[in-house]
Amino acid sequence: MLIFSGKTGTVRQKDTLVALYAALVTFLTYATVYAFRKPFTVGSFEQEPMVFGVHYKDALVISQVLGYMMSKFYGIRFISELKKIGRGRVILLLVAISWLALLLFAWVPTPWNVVFLFVNGFPLGMIWGVIFSYVEGRKATDFIGAALAVSFIFSSGFVKSVAKWLLIDFQVTDQWLPFATGLVFLIPLLLFVFLLERILPPSGSDIQLRVSREPMGRLERKQFFRKFSTGIVLLILIYVFLTLFRDIRDNYAADIWKELGYGSQPSVFTATEIPITIAVLALISSMMLIRNNRQAFVVTHWIIVAGFLIAGVSSLLFVSGLLPPFQWMTWVGMGLYMGYIPFNCILFDRMIATFRQTGNVGFLMYLADSFGYLASVAVIVSKTIFNPSLSWTAVYSNGVILLSVVGIAATIFALVYFNKKYSLLFN
Repeated sequence: MLIFSGKTGTVRQKDTLVALYAALVTFLTYATVYAFRKPFTVGSFEQEPMVFGVHYKDALVISQVLGYMMSKFYGIRFISELKKIGRGRVILLLVAISWLALLLFAWVPTPWNVVFLFVNGFPLGMIWGVIFSYVEGRKATDFIGAALAVSFIFSSGFVKSVAKWLLIDFQVTDQWLPFATGLVFLIPLLLFVFLLERILPPSGSDIQLRVSREPMGRLERKQFFRKFSTGIVLLILIYVFLTLFRDIRDNYAADIWKELGYGSQPSVFTATEIPITIAVLALISSMMLIRNNRQAFVVTHWIIVAGFLIAGVSSLLFVSGLLPPFQWMTWVGMGLYMGYIPFNCILFDRMIATFRQTGNVGFLMYLADSFGYLASVAVIVSKTIFNPSLSWTAVYSNGVILLSVVGIAATIFALVYFNKKYSLLFN
């Protein structure tokens, strides 16, 4: 991109152009990656046999989430040690493996094809860390990271709408739906990865403000964890709650909408997610206006508290019959993503900058993600085995109320811990 190669305008103008370019490209890249992950959840698979006493679709969700979870544990090392050369090829290789798994899923008879959702989930689980490595450690990381993170919200609804369109208008079967949806997004993905490789590295002023981001070996990871162990454990606990209900919403949105009476409306997935995407993007990206890293780190904790509060109150109103289903899905999504998105773009990046630690966000993010998905697997398996007749709407709404209370308390405890830690290290 020639626009970034010469000395065009002031440094500030150049940084702004780089930030806008990076935000757009990372958003679009991850949005297309989602097309290889979530379309299968739109299929009903109602005619398929049980798998070891578990409904076939539940078995698919469990298989993919297990793959995703395993990739997060592996990613603690893989992403934290990732070099800056050849990252585009890594993304394409990971997507190619996941897409091949979807092809085999369509070819292999049920129930033996369930295993290919595990194969699909494992490589996809590492792509976020690769993409985020292009943009961390910048003055505009809050904005760029917010754009990348809200792609979770938008793309989840958008690719499901595309999959539903293929299902209804082209009669694509449930088994071929994941592969066909990936095919629709294949060419855009190649283009966006090409553009991703052309993002300029952090400038000197970025490094001065946000600290240089370097690969972390085993020793560096152990030292970092020991130094902030209590706070990291609390943050992981908070993230477990958020991942749990974000993942249920992501995997079972079609089932929840069907239970709420919106099963025949493909646009409903996007109708709720677009306003959430815009609102969360505006809120999180505004954090880059706070240049003081410690202040931004503190404010981020309060944003997470507010997110838990919105999710919990809206669910309480819905359960009490005081909030209509569509408004509930919008508001509970807003609250959960207000808590979830900061972990993926602000919280850990500002933590490293606040405490002036050499390292990278990938280590902390994949540490949190691994336990988040472990909890997600545990809840999905427990519900499927012990109470399969219980609706996902009931599980989701009542669970959010309970865990919002715990989440608020844990977030406040984490903030108190990090404030004390900062005083010990710098006062």
